[in-house]
Amino acid sequence: MSKDTEVDMKDVELNDMDQEKQPMTGGAGNGDAGSPNGTEKNGSVKVKIPEETETKFTGLSKDELLRVAGTPGWVRTRWALLILFWLGWLGMLAGAVAIIVQAPRCKDLPAMNWWNYGPLYQIGDVQAFSESQNLKGVENKIDRLSQLKVKGLVIGPIHVAPLDNLVSLNFEAISSDAGNLEQFKGLITAAHKKSINVILDLTPNYLGSGPWFSNVSVTNVAERLKSALVFWLNQGVDGIQLSGVERVASVVPLLIGVTEKTSAVEVSELLNSTGVDLLLSGALRSKSMTATDRAQTVQQLLSSHNQTQLAWNIGDRKKGHLATLVGPDMVNFNQMLLLTLPGTPVFNYGDEIALADADTKSPKMLWDPADDEDTNGTAKEEKEQRLSCRSFFKTLSELRGKERSLQHGDYIPLFNSTSALAYLRQWDQSGRYIAAFNWGSDVVTIQLAHPNLPGKAVVQVSTDKVNLAPDSTVELSALELGPGQAVLLQFPYIS
Repeated sequence: MSKDTEVDMKDVELNDMDQEKQPMTGGAGNGDAGSPNGTEKNGSVKVKIPEETETKFTGLSKDELLRVAGTPGWVRTRWALLILFWLGWLGMLAGAVAIIVQAPRCKDLPAMNWWNYGPLYQIGDVQAFSESQNLKGVENKIDRLSQLKVKGLVIGPIHVAPLDNLVSLNFEAISSDAGNLEQFKGLITAAHKKSINVILDLTPNYLGSGPWFSNVSVTNVAERLKSALVFWLNQGVDGIQLSGVERVASVVPLLIGVTEKTSAVEVSELLNSTGVDLLLSGALRSKSMTATDRAQTVQQLLSSHNQTQLAWNIGDRKKGHLATLVGPDMVNFNQMLLLTLPGTPVFNYGDEIALADADTKSPKMLWDPADDEDTNGTAKEEKEQRLSCRSFFKTLSELRGKERSLQHGDYIPLFNSTSALAYLRQWDQSGRYIAAFNWGSDVVTIQLAHPNLPGKAVVQVSTDKVNLAPDSTVELSALELGPGQAVLLQFPYIS
């Protein structure tokens, strides 16, 4: 070993001895990372003691549960809970039975025919009704008529019947002016698809001076008519209408009869003697009638006949259109009257838009496309009036079709005077409706009082959009109606 090597070995030994002399917790300044702050005294040692972990309860074991479940305390608890459960179940069952027993029973719906569910729509002149001036044109308008919720179309007369010419009368042939049999069948099919029934007017001498030619010919015509009924019913027609019904209704089965009689007594006698399902008359047509007269007419007919037999109309093929008979401003007023009375409302074509007669009782029907923006000025204003009138009719017709109180509800008179009339329509637990009318030229305040009435009601439909706005609430003790105004109010059933 050389001297240099010996010297190196001594240096190593000295360095080892120096390290042994260093404190066990030397500071960071001495290069020892064992103590972070280097403030602990020599010989002190930090020892981290692990934290004790808590023992979690995980429930009883199966054996423990079996031992506990059989103890007297748990047995009593289980029996108590079981008894409470069954007592509660029996209590709820008894409560449900009590509610069912005490609840008011629903009233059985009356027997009704299809013509009792909505308005009938008369098209006396097929040529005037559509642009194509034939039965095919009527078929093309079925969708528009379906929107009005009509339940039946009264078509014609359209059979071959030259003026006062009994010899050429042919009930089973369609006049070439109206179309042909294939077009008529197409109309029936299209109408039935929309749940609209078709009634054919077979009034014999509809172009002549009298519906039955002469007194001598009545029996002969009636016999010919019987075979025609079978023919048209086989073609799909749902019913037959005849004017001058008092002459033959006892021998010819009819759906709708038309009479010129106007008094309630005469109409009632015809209903009894003819056996028709519906009878159109002039019972509400007279301009001289007061509100009291109208109330008495309705009440007298209802007291003698079921409302399913009653039909209400003002205009028709011979008398003209509603707007001409009552005035354009009173069309909505009378639409509401006919659509809220108990019975079947019957309208002439165009009554929904206030179509008026001009030089003829069969004016050309006006069809306004909703998206037509080419009109302006007076034409635009007239179009808006027609569309507004049609919308009013449609709203009332929809209500009548879905509300049982308006469809077949009881009729209860509430108020009548020489100028005003109000009545209640109600059915079982359905919503109630009050219809009020003022024919007078002055404002009238109607005081409505009845055990079935609440203090207030909501405006459903009104001819006065300013003072009786839809959805507004009115006091029934002081219902104010302006001149020539009508309102339909609604309130819910209260048990």
